[in-house]
This record gives sequence, structure tokens and C-alpha cells, in this order.
Amino acid sequence: MGKTIKLAWRNMWRNWRRTSIALIAIVLGLVLLLLLNSVIKGSDQAIFGNAVKVYGGAVQVHAPGYRVKANRMPLLPLDNPDAVVQAALAQPTVIAAAQRIHTGGIIANGDESRPVAITAIQPSVEAPVSVQAANVAQGRFLTDGEGDAIFIGRGLAEEIGAGVGDRVTLLGHSKYESMRQRTVTIVGIYDLGSRDLEKSTAFITLEEAQSLFNLNDQATEVAVSLAGVNDEGAVIPALQAALPGYEVDSWKTLKPELSETMATKQVFVEIIGLIVIMIASIGILNLQLMAVFERTREMGVLAALGMKGRQIMALFLTEGTLIGVVGAVIGCLAGVGLVMLIRQAGGIYFGFTSGLGEITALMGDRLMPTLSVADVVSRGVIVAVIAAIASLYPAWQASRKEPAEALHHV
Repeated sequence: MGKTIKLAWRNMWRNWRRTSIALIAIVLGLVLLLLLNSVIKGSDQAIFGNAVKVYGGAVQVHAPGYRVKANRMPLLPLDNPDAVVQAALAQPTVIAAAQRIHTGGIIANGDESRPVAITAIQPSVEAPVSVQAANVAQGRFLTDGEGDAIFIGRGLAEEIGAGVGDRVTLLGHSKYESMRQRTVTIVGIYDLGSRDLEKSTAFITLEEAQSLFNLNDQATEVAVSLAGVNDEGAVIPALQAALPGYEVDSWKTLKPELSETMATKQVFVEIIGLIVIMIASIGILNLQLMAVFERTREMGVLAALGMKGRQIMALFLTEGTLIGVVGAVIGCLAGVGLVMLIRQAGGIYFGFTSGLGEITALMGDRLMPTLSVADVVSRGVIVAVIAAIASLYPAWQASRKEPAEALHHV
């Protein structure tokens, strides 16, 4: 086997132009594949990471019975929310756990009124992880214990014709289903670049909501923020074990449309990746076939010297595999280098997409491509294997040549 590899390696570089063309095809295909993978993974962290924050956290803990009534946003108080927060913060990937009251209501300004989701928060806990707090367009974010204050989106402000400093009326159902209302002052307006998102939620402080909804010192959920997208797989079982009797859900169950979007996107990425690999494979196949036809007399000489058909096949297969391995190594290094250069340059600018929809709004102005070691190794191995498979047919063709016929080939 060692002699076959040594001979295949020498044959690779006998026609260095042909080998270089094959390597360029593999390297370019792999670099494109790694760049595409890094951009998609970076968009996952940006779009879906921000979407998870906007929609209430990667993991949410509720009182029993919440799942059945989730669409109605019921006011079901948690037993001992402080214990829930401590259990969540004990998990290594949890970066924040905040008590909340989340329900539906109406906001009105004069003759204008709109339905809105009312989310009561602990501002000091949520500010470091809140997308809304990071995108204050006018005024300021809420402060702990602040009453008579509301923080709304630009889209909602435009709908009801209100601005910072204006007094608006907030209506909602109390714990006992009676209608409660309070006049509050708009202290800040956030801008996410998507009017639909900005219309959906208004924020008040937890203390204000506890007073308004007759929930003294209580909360209806604990929102848990994680270090990365898809980290909830390990956190949820741990919380379920630590918090028996509570309902622990991830964004995948509470917002299945986001999960479906991610799955659809992943299928699209895999299809594009497969196309890129197939293009590189066709190039290798073509070059290997050319090598077989150009070296017909050489194969006749090898056969005349006693080399069997399977040995000739192994030689050409090894040659194609070596080209694939060398191309995969160079392609992986080039792909990683390109991604690192883009990250050092501050990412890919996407500011021109602002205002084009909810997804681009969540992505932000810049996208940071992300690659893991597993991504690089798996793509490199796949390309090397594809190169070996693409060499099978040419190698089989070479092994079928009759020595006398091959020696007379011109």
C-alpha cells in the first residue's frame, strides 16, 4: 500500500497543471462552502438569537396550566419565583433570569387605541440582554421600581400618535379578570427596524404591573437568557429536575414558527452546499477521465510489467483521493483564513437591508460569520470523500484496459 501511495503522489505532480486545476476547483468549492456555512451560522446567532430575546427568552418557566392557555396570555402566578430564578442561574450557560408578568391589554391615546402585549420586567436584569433596551430611539429605558412609566416601540407610537413625555392609558385584566386601567407616561421609544415587531409589545416595570393587576410580589413567568442559540437542550432537563411542578418550555415550543423557519433555512443551506460539492466533484471526475485517456500507453506498460487490474484501479483511486485530501486541507485553511479576515474587518455590512422586513431587522447592520472546528473538519472530510468517489469510475476504466490495446494507443 505504501508503494501505491508513493507512486500515486509522484504521478499527481508529473502533470502539475492538471493537478493544479483540480486542486483549484476543490479549494474554491470548499472555501465557498465554508463561507456560506459561516454566514448562515452567524445569521442564526444574530437573527434567531435576537428573535428569541424579542419573544421572551430562550427558556421560560410558568405555572402549571400555562401551555393550554398560552394564546390567551393568562395571569397564572408562579409559586416562589425567586427560587425559580436561583435554579436557572445555577446552570452554566444561563446569562440572565428575570421575573416577568406577561399579559394582553390595550393602549389608548385620545381616540386612538391598539391591542398590545404588556410585558412587565425588572429593568436592571433585562437591560444587558434586551434587544429593545439596546435600540432606544428616543427617551430612555425603564428603571427599577419606576411607576407611571411605559416603554413602547416606534411602530406603536406612530399608530396611536404619541411621543416621549405623552400620557397614555393602559388597560388590562387583573388576576381576577376585572378590567384595570392606569394612565402612564411614555419615557422611551425603541426602534427595531420592523414596525410589526414594534407594535406588538409595551413594557412597564414589574412593580407597576403587580400593583395594576393585583399580583402583589408575584410574577407569571421567569424568562431565561442563554449564552447561545440551541443551548436550551441541556438547560431544560436540568430545570425540569430542579423545578418539579412547573412548566419549563423553550422558544421552540412556545414559538414553533421560529423553529420551522430555522429548519427550512437549514434544508436550503444543505442543498446549496450539495450543489457546490457536486460542481467540484464533476471537475475532479472530468480531470481524472482526462488523465486516464492521456495515460493509456502508461497503463499498458504497467500491465505488461505484471500490475493487475485491481492494482491499476487502486493507483488511480489513490491518486484521486490524494488530490481530494490535499485540496480539502488547503481549502479548509483558506476558508478559515477568509472567515477570520472578515471577522477582523468587523463582519459583513447589511445596513442596506434595514426596513426590508422582520428578519433583516433582527439581523442588524452587521453579520459576524461563525465557524466551529466541527464545521471545518466535517466539510473537509466530505469534500475528500466526494473526491475519492469521483475517482472511482476513471479508476475502473483504467483497470479494464487490455495491455496490448493500451500499448498501441496513440
